[in-house]
Amino acid sequence: MSAPATKDPPATATRTRPRLLLVEDNPGDAVLVREMLRSALAEGFEFAHAARLSEGIDHLSGGGTACVLLDLSLPDADGLEAVTRVQAAAPDVPIVVLTGLDDERLALNAVQEGAQDYLIKGRVDDHLISRSIRYAIERKRAEVELAHQALHDPLTGLPNRALFLDRLELALARVQRRPSAVAVLFLDLDRFKVINDSLGHETGDRLLVDLAARLQAVLRPGDTVARFGGDEFTILCDDIDGERDAIVIAERVGEAVAAPFVIEESEAFLTASVGIAMAEGVETRPEALIRDADAAMYRAKEKGKSRYELFDEVMRARAVERLQVENALHRAIERGELRVHYQPMVELASGLVVGIEALVRWQHPERGLLQPGQFVPLAEETGQVAELGEWVLREACAQHRRWCEEHPEASELRLSVNLSARQLQQPDLVADVVSALRDTEMDAAKRCLEITESVVVQETDAAIQGLEALREQGVLIAIDDFGTGYSSLRLLKGVPADQLKIDRSFVAGLGTDPQDTPIVRTVISLAEALGLDAVAEGVETSEQLAELRQAGCRFAQGFHFARPAAAERISALLAAGRRL
Repeated sequence: MSAPATKDPPATATRTRPRLLLVEDNPGDAVLVREMLRSALAEGFEFAHAARLSEGIDHLSGGGTACVLLDLSLPDADGLEAVTRVQAAAPDVPIVVLTGLDDERLALNAVQEGAQDYLIKGRVDDHLISRSIRYAIERKRAEVELAHQALHDPLTGLPNRALFLDRLELALARVQRRPSAVAVLFLDLDRFKVINDSLGHETGDRLLVDLAARLQAVLRPGDTVARFGGDEFTILCDDIDGERDAIVIAERVGEAVAAPFVIEESEAFLTASVGIAMAEGVETRPEALIRDADAAMYRAKEKGKSRYELFDEVMRARAVERLQVENALHRAIERGELRVHYQPMVELASGLVVGIEALVRWQHPERGLLQPGQFVPLAEETGQVAELGEWVLREACAQHRRWCEEHPEASELRLSVNLSARQLQQPDLVADVVSALRDTEMDAAKRCLEITESVVVQETDAAIQGLEALREQGVLIAIDDFGTGYSSLRLLKGVPADQLKIDRSFVAGLGTDPQDTPIVRTVISLAEALGLDAVAEGVETSEQLAELRQAGCRFAQGFHFARPAAAERISALLAAGRRL
């Protein structure tokens, strides 16, 4: 039997001194090492000696060890096995190998396995051993700090995406072996960008820090909350009984978010949308579970009234379809599957076609002709809309040039192309537009870019600067779908616009809804007062057309005049004299 681990008797203020553990089966070597340490470490130290590795690991389990001096020839461990077992038992404790084995390859492997230094008995003195210990402690401390930074969010101190995925993978492995469930909650703050824009990013950061503390306070000790990015948080609930437990946690989270935040004696209020995805006994990939929770979160956000939503099979089918569309969209441009259809804009007084709006379509090889609403929002989310928008821009300009070559009067037509929020963020947007106009020899004054009012509100200063730069190039700007977003006089005052397009939802009620007629008349009067052209969208009946004429609207477009169609239909219209 080997002797049990022994300790020097405690001295005054030993808590401030390093606690060193020597794992060495040779009693003579143990005495020699302790005497060298007594000579070198004038500030004092706590010393423990274990003759077997198992005894040393038992000692490490008590915590508080500053450094391990480890022999590689032990009764119950030989060679690198000793390093790996100590590393597994106490990964944050530095290891200095102290052995009689003079082997450079072994030394290198020991360091690669986690040791901080490799000393050879007979070649070490008190100065060398003390320096090695100090170096090992400082290096391990730096390694631990770097590892923490790599796995934690610097603002909130919460685990980051990488650490969350690692813990989720472990939880999913455990749930395969026992009758329990794992839940992932995906939390996204609603309209947090408005807080950042109005109160400043510093205030926004403070709110995120306070929210992180609240989330940790309402969760169970074994749960993990992570900052996934921006204003998105993920929560891992391990070992729960089922959906009801997950919903209870989601409700607690919602209450924590909803309570007022006090910032410099002022109150701020937040709401969040939460998606829940469950895994129970079925093999599930961490990324898939997070994706499902994310999809449920977006469903909660769409419903508005519901602050949380549980992922179900309907959502799964939608997610699968969405992924298929996303993958196919990557290839749609290079395969020539995209189409541009064109819808005329008519001057009501003369009946002449004065403009054409370019509208993208996707000739999907399996699903047929897809409308913009079936793929453009997805392109927005995935970032593909920038490439998509540039293609539409160039294709429409090139087609305008072909029309002009066939029909000289086409040079009078104004060409409109929709501009997305993501495109408005692109730093090279102005250069792309100018390049497309130059390559197709198109007059900038005949080019109109349409943006929705909600895009301008969301992007604020950056959006307006981009629009002003385009206006300086002579390009016209139209505010599309006016009346459906956050309409305000401030918006109209700040945006450099030329056209105001009245949303079809108001035009549809003309002659039938007594509230829509005064709204449309007011928007037309407002546009005239600001020097903007009012364009009515979605005109489908002669009654709507009559109301618009009485209200003094100058321009309109809709199915009553013509549906969006391929370029050949517009060519025929031009050949017939541009009159509808």
